Amino acid sequence: MLKISGISKTFNPGTVNEKKAISELSLHLEPGDFATIIGSNGAGKSTLFNAICGDFQTDSGAIQLDGKDITFQPAFARARHIGRLFQDPMRGSAPGMSIEENLALAAGHGGWFSRVSRAEKEHFRQQLALLGMGLEDRMKQPVGLLSGGQRQALTLMMATMVPPKLLLLDEHTAALDPATAEKVLQITRDVVEKHQITTLMVTHNMQNALDLGNRTLMMDSGRIVLDIQGEKRQGMTVADLLEQFKTNAGKTLDNDRILLS
Repeated sequence: MLKISGISKTFNPGTVNEKKAISELSLHLEPGDFATIIGSNGAGKSTLFNAICGDFQTDSGAIQLDGKDITFQPAFARARHIGRLFQDPMRGSAPGMSIEENLALAAGHGGWFSRVSRAEKEHFRQQLALLGMGLEDRMKQPVGLLSGGQRQALTLMMATMVPPKLLLLDEHTAALDPATAEKVLQITRDVVEKHQITTLMVTHNMQNALDLGNRTLMMDSGRIVLDIQGEKRQGMTVADLLEQFKTNAGKTLDNDRILLS
């Protein structure tokens, strides 16, 4: 499904600001895999997502999605098959447009809102009702009036309305309060499971890294230093996870935003 082969990326090469962000990184995700990613600040987690999305060209290596080489494909072409949520709830939707208009855009109608049928509008309502946030009764309201959690849940719905081949979740609950974050995570579980979407999720919550999905990846210095799955992952605790990071990365997990529970 997703096959990354030995990609590397150095920013500002040959200058005092040279930074090797990704170092010969390889990763293979099977269809339906849901892998969480943890790592220290600057480990390369978001940079990996940027590489997958085509925000920049890697210096070496290759990226394949669903058997197709997308290494040199522009970002806009990849966006047709890759859904992405960011940490900032304000990204991913148009605040000046209504909920209904945002959903119409996600459904592929562009600016032709008159083409949205009554049946499709009712489908939007039904899907919004599943979020349990009352948004189905606010479809004419601008998205800019929604809370952060409501916008993030809506953005998740938009990103998966036409199920993507790959879903990238870049700390998409980090800016939310704990109760809202848990609700959005439950919606995430339900949506990913329903559509069997291959998913990568960066998280700063160690327990979520073990509870969600079927694999946990550790990153350090632009590399994946550990890939935990199967029975080994099922019996692992947060303390075990931190010890594994120390063993494989040669240092403690240093991130001032890490949540241990």
